[in-house]
Amino acid sequence: MSTPPFLTLPASARSLRLATARGEFASLHSLPPSGSPRGTALLVPGFTGSKEDFIALLEPLTAAGFQVVAVDQRGQYETGGPADPAAYGLEPLALDLRAMTEAVAGLLPGATGPLHLLGHSFGGYVVREAVLLGGSTADPLPWSSLTLMSTGPGPVAAEEGKRAELLVSVLPLMDLESIWQAMREMDREAGVEQRLPPEIDGFLHRRWLANIPEALAVMGRQLTVEPDRVDALAAAALPTLVLSGEQDYAWPVTEQADMAERLGARCVQVPGAGHSPNAEQPEATAAALADFWQSVN
Repeated sequence: MSTPPFLTLPASARSLRLATARGEFASLHSLPPSGSPRGTALLVPGFTGSKEDFIALLEPLTAAGFQVVAVDQRGQYETGGPADPAAYGLEPLALDLRAMTEAVAGLLPGATGPLHLLGHSFGGYVVREAVLLGGSTADPLPWSSLTLMSTGPGPVAAEEGKRAELLVSVLPLMDLESIWQAMREMDREAGVEQRLPPEIDGFLHRRWLANIPEALAVMGRQLTVEPDRVDALAAAALPTLVLSGEQDYAWPVTEQADMAERLGARCVQVPGAGHSPNAEQPEATAAALADFWQSVN
């Protein structure tokens, strides 16, 4: 899971319940100092993530002139959702994203500029699905660009897939607190336990407990079975950036670079970052995003 480096919102940002035709979604909304953005970015988190995964991007992206909206997907943290697995398939999540896009366009009517869509990790599946739902001449795709951050063409790497399958298998048998404690013990035994500030550690614990178990089960399973749909996405001809760290435990960086080539996309690897460049190297990540978005304008 992504670990935000801090939790205090910059002066440019506020928490917002984003009202859509498919319900309300918890979000963070950040505006540039001028209040007249050169573009708007909609940021979608990954499995077990939340809007806070992007908190360190808010200030540098707004300083570059962009309005930013980071969201919790249905079933995540402060958005919540029903105890119905059908609510968390890729198509309903993509329909949620379409509804969020319409709502974001209404935050500053007539002043949002181009709308840029970004999906991190599992969120990459969701944004891809939203694009593949298609547009038409009369009703074109609402986004000016697509960024796939630390995500891949198909299922996650084998070792990460095993972890996802293990989680899915225990969800019917254990409550989320028991699973959290078991995961912490596994990290201690493997020597990979993170030593975090108490406020960050407490946030990660609260966020985990706020997940809807049915959402975890469906999303975790999807990570292990998602087919390669790169060719279909390439046919959408949407300007695309594939952005990753220098290494990634979920999808090998070489696999992500190959995906970029197949998409005819720009490919950027952020030095010193792993699976979450948004949290690990936010300044460099924001610079790469702003450079790409400005090239699309």
